[in-house]
Amino acid sequence: MIELSRLDAIAQAELVQRREVTALELVEAAIDRIEALNPRLNAVVTTLFDRAREAAREPQPGGPLASVPYLLKDLGATLAGTRQTSGSRALRDHVSEFDTELAARHRRAGLIAVGKANTPEFGNHSTTEPELFGSTRNPWNPDRTTGGSSGGSAAAVASGMVAVAHANDGAGSIRIPASCCGLVGLKPTRGRNSWAPAGDAMGGLAVEHAVTRSVRDSAAILDATSGPVPGDPSLLPRPERPFLAEVGRDPGRLRIAWTAQPPIDAPVDAACAAAARDTATLLELLGHDVEEARPAFDGEVLIEPLVRVWAVANQVAARDAARRLGRPLERDELEITTWELIEYAARYDGADLVAATDELASASRAIASFFERYDAWVTPTLAKPPLPLGVLSQSHGGAAEWWRVDCGFNPWNPIANVTGQPAISLPLDWTDDGLPVGSLIFGRFADEATLFRLASQLEAARPWADRWPPIRAAG
Repeated sequence: MIELSRLDAIAQAELVQRREVTALELVEAAIDRIEALNPRLNAVVTTLFDRAREAAREPQPGGPLASVPYLLKDLGATLAGTRQTSGSRALRDHVSEFDTELAARHRRAGLIAVGKANTPEFGNHSTTEPELFGSTRNPWNPDRTTGGSSGGSAAAVASGMVAVAHANDGAGSIRIPASCCGLVGLKPTRGRNSWAPAGDAMGGLAVEHAVTRSVRDSAAILDATSGPVPGDPSLLPRPERPFLAEVGRDPGRLRIAWTAQPPIDAPVDAACAAAARDTATLLELLGHDVEEARPAFDGEVLIEPLVRVWAVANQVAARDAARRLGRPLERDELEITTWELIEYAARYDGADLVAATDELASASRAIASFFERYDAWVTPTLAKPPLPLGVLSQSHGGAAEWWRVDCGFNPWNPIANVTGQPAISLPLDWTDDGLPVGSLIFGRFADEATLFRLASQLEAARPWADRWPPIRAAG
């Protein structure tokens, strides 16, 4: 018997192509794993089992992802006729009316959705503890956070429920849970994946992609989903070759900077700093030119005006929820931190929002000059290992105060959302008590190719495929 839970998505698809298993057998095995593990982890909040079985009985397309079961995050990409709550009690009964382009491309690639993964309300926290569904638990230690906002997706992949899962990232929401759960988490370049038919989330700060166990799965998914839709506001040059072809390709000798110093005043745990330093040392051993350096910009831009833009996005989300319900929202239908963001947004007008985006653009230009000198930049993914549940979901008396505390845990990731450049978190280190600690690598704008080459080089030098958490699928 093949232990399917240990295989990445490409390896699972290859089994179907060799007729060693069927698509339906892959789906049934994933369903069994979800039913066995989800009571302990609370990663999957909506099941699509019957729909997945029907899809698996249909003729399957070719390609490296065909017939592979996966999860959609309960935020962002939508499937027509399925529940989509965005982690909010106000939307507990909302059913999506259409497929987004990303979900349609998943389906055309042969990925089969078996459920929806847990997320904090409107993706707001660096932890996944919505009041609607309750906390998702980390398979490395169930008392610790999975990170957020793609924490349900990350817990499911880390435990082996599925090989890959959809995720999205507005201030680190792919990379934070990748670090907390020991996964690969790529935030692609702004515009690489389309938000069609919806408008770009938060004016382009947020992007869609996935969390995976292997670098090659991340590349294959990006091949399947990337490319513009007519009318997209961000148009990128076509990649020279498929991203999957970059995996294992020699990156050449790169000039790489690294730092463990955060852009804001925040303490950094020794294990997180050591992980970045260790990654820098490994890159030097692999033949790259590595030096300690960081871009010169005012890190306070990550607090205000970024929280202003985030707050307005919550105001828009709340208005959309009220429109769907056909009435104003009740106080108990949104969480306290969400109301704080909405109230913060109400202090500002349209001119203030434009001013905030102008400040972010200025910071982006300052950071961009750094990448004229360096091919990549390494930092810790987070300033702390996975924190106990209940810490990151708390109010601190106001939106700006909460945002600053959250950025103390997550000081580096928002930089790539502001600039639009790609960045990938890799599970290269663990704490002495067995918690994963990610290293974050920023690439140049529109250059995922170099990141995939570099990430696969690190994966080969220090493989993590055989590292599994205590709570994991048996087969």
